[in-house]
Amino acid sequence: MQKKLLAVAVAGALISPLAMAQSSVTISGVFKVGIDNYRISNTARVGHNSEVRITDNSSRMIFGITEDMGGGLSGIAQLDARPQLDDAGGNFAESGNTWVGLRSTSMGTVTFGRHDLHYGKQPDDTAALAGALMASSVSLMDHINATPIANATRTPNVIRYDTPNWGGFALTAAYSTATNGAGGATNEADLFSAVRKGNAWNFNPSFTSGPFQVGASVWRSKSDAVIADQDSLSLYGYYRFGAFKVGLGINDSEFEGAAGVTNDRRAWTVPVSWTSGPHHLAGHYSRAGDDKGTAIGDDAAKMIAVAYSYLLSKRTSVGVTYAKINNESNAAYNFFTNTGGLGSTGSTMVAGEDGRLMALTLRHAF
Repeated sequence: MQKKLLAVAVAGALISPLAMAQSSVTISGVFKVGIDNYRISNTARVGHNSEVRITDNSSRMIFGITEDMGGGLSGIAQLDARPQLDDAGGNFAESGNTWVGLRSTSMGTVTFGRHDLHYGKQPDDTAALAGALMASSVSLMDHINATPIANATRTPNVIRYDTPNWGGFALTAAYSTATNGAGGATNEADLFSAVRKGNAWNFNPSFTSGPFQVGASVWRSKSDAVIADQDSLSLYGYYRFGAFKVGLGINDSEFEGAAGVTNDRRAWTVPVSWTSGPHHLAGHYSRAGDDKGTAIGDDAAKMIAVAYSYLLSKRTSVGVTYAKINNESNAAYNFFTNTGGLGSTGSTMVAGEDGRLMALTLRHAF
């Protein structure tokens, strides 16, 4: 009898920690909505060329999951849900950065899922706090005319590795088995394709020390089924002195189709910001050069944006934004996210049109 009781006690001691072990779950996110006054000028289209609208600024709810397995190893996962607070749009289930993986304090982190890769590397704080998301320099830096570079959003089907921080040096290396589509039949189109299998990779080293950072990001992608390759290099950095931050970003990108190079352009941006107590002021001047891959010319664009945010509390801020894009006669650059689900009907600029955005935005982080 005593042997049986001892066996039960030993088994209970072994099983109990496993039964009681649970993952910790944290909930965080941002609700951010603006009142926009949006105007398109230099247009030949008939009808109203301006509107007042309510615009969601990529609000999100993030569920972070961690299980400490001991020895510096953790199981991790994240669900990044993106509701659109201005209407019934968005994809609350999984449209953001959503993944599962393992994290080691000494070896780094490996995750599988959907990730932001390559785009948005320039040190631009215009859309931070209550600045309007559409005023971001991504508008010119991560597009060639209307075509986004690295999706200008999450890349699906990603295997990603992030090193630990080694004295300020960090590296992200990622591979996508298929880059086109966010789900469904277009997500993977390798089988029985008459052309080729698609994939993409991203290599992003950076070094941060005290008041400055420098980094580089390399992107190479091939879409499934059709030949539409992207080669892109971004160089970026910033320096802080007192309340000021000054940065520089350069993007050199090339698209290639079945007949060869279709687009080839260089863009650059100079972002600046100032922070003092509850006050935050940021802006940028950006320019996308002529596309050397086309013969038509006059397809450059320039953008200026400035945003002021005031922190009402640690989590709530209100801000005003002004942004303007000037397209040359054959250029069709648009405000970031304005051409997707966060824009409005008819708001996508066509070649030669100019856009102006003024916004009053309220942001609450939790």
